[in-house]
Amino acid sequence: MTREPARARLELALSRIDDPKGEGARACLTVYREQALAQADAADARARHGISLGPLDGAIVTIKDLFDVAGEVTRAGSRVVAEEGQPAAADAPVVRRLRAGGAVIVAKTNMSEFAFSGVGMNPHYGTPGNPADRSRVPGGSTSGGAVAVGDAMCEIAIGSDTGGSTRIPAALCGLVGFKPSQKRIPLDGAYPLSHSMDSIGPIARSVTDCARADAVMAGETLDALEPAPLTGLRVGVAQGMALDGLDEVVAKRFEAAIAILRRGGAQLSDQPLPLIQPWMEVSARGGVQPVEAFAVNRNWLDRRGADIDPNIRARLERARSVSAADYLWMAERRAALVKAMDNALRDIDVLVAPTTPIVAPTIAEMNASDVFGRKNAMLLRNTSMWNFFDCCAISLPLPREGGLPVGLMLVVRNGFDHRLFRIAAAVEEMFA
Repeated sequence: MTREPARARLELALSRIDDPKGEGARACLTVYREQALAQADAADARARHGISLGPLDGAIVTIKDLFDVAGEVTRAGSRVVAEEGQPAAADAPVVRRLRAGGAVIVAKTNMSEFAFSGVGMNPHYGTPGNPADRSRVPGGSTSGGAVAVGDAMCEIAIGSDTGGSTRIPAALCGLVGFKPSQKRIPLDGAYPLSHSMDSIGPIARSVTDCARADAVMAGETLDALEPAPLTGLRVGVAQGMALDGLDEVVAKRFEAAIAILRRGGAQLSDQPLPLIQPWMEVSARGGVQPVEAFAVNRNWLDRRGADIDPNIRARLERARSVSAADYLWMAERRAALVKAMDNALRDIDVLVAPTTPIVAPTIAEMNASDVFGRKNAMLLRNTSMWNFFDCCAISLPLPREGGLPVGLMLVVRNGFDHRLFRIAAAVEEMFA
């Protein structure tokens, strides 16, 4: 079926952004109206002449507020950085690749400050309401991107994922979120959280749209996405901590998903994860990611800590006392555990687990700092371990039956991104 012209799809996206009763003002912090209209018209002109710049030509795309755009201050969801940061000298490589591929970039989207939360709340620019229930958080840190896709303000949102920041909002908002193998997509020009765990990935309504965006950002040719055969597929069902404390909705949907995979011919087996214990031991020393995040933002904390989201500030400050010796030990231990996990996953094709153990909490309940800390940790728990182990993962929406969204996470070894897309496409068909 022929897709509508880019201009028409963009005008629809802009109307959703502009709707005073919608979430546009909270989800989209900068709107590139005139530039996007020109990009859409150019894409339509190419289409009329049978010319294509690639799989994203004419796609309506948003980018997270941590990507450099030439001449703009990269806020990273922070009022402090917005006021004192320096304008970017050039577009981030990812942004350049999107533009070169014909993507129509309509807006920069809201996020958790410094990308350091799985909740998606932002006291500076507002918290966009979850498309499934406006009283609930959208998930983070790519909060605005998920809401933009869910509310048809764009077709694909480009975000980052350091501990689950594409997968968590995708799961809570009923979308697809992809975390690539880290080294495939350049991180230059993206405000860092953790240089050793940051990755860049898309949120969209389908596996195919995520694969299209991923290929363009990675500078790769997109082959036809053929779903992998499910019959005989070796699926490891994560055991232990990944299944602890599931709320009733998540537990019920996850059980139903496993039954669907079994009926589809997948070869299911329980997958113990003994390496989770040493990961937790590293985290108990302070964790690699928080120490790196503190190092990035120490200047802002020292000079204007009172102007930073208090929940984010508290998380960053906990890393202040971690010694250099402990950080080096954690980094070395992580390197060994990454190799060990890669070996542990060799005997299965894909690992499955709930993306988050709970559905989206309400915004009101998360205003209490103790609840925020506890539920933020829960939202991050199942996703962040795979950033630590340097794996590749995707979250797929499970059939909702009219309830709140729940995500199913598929995990494969580092470097098997294309294989994961094929498996995810097959699973997506099963859930349709």
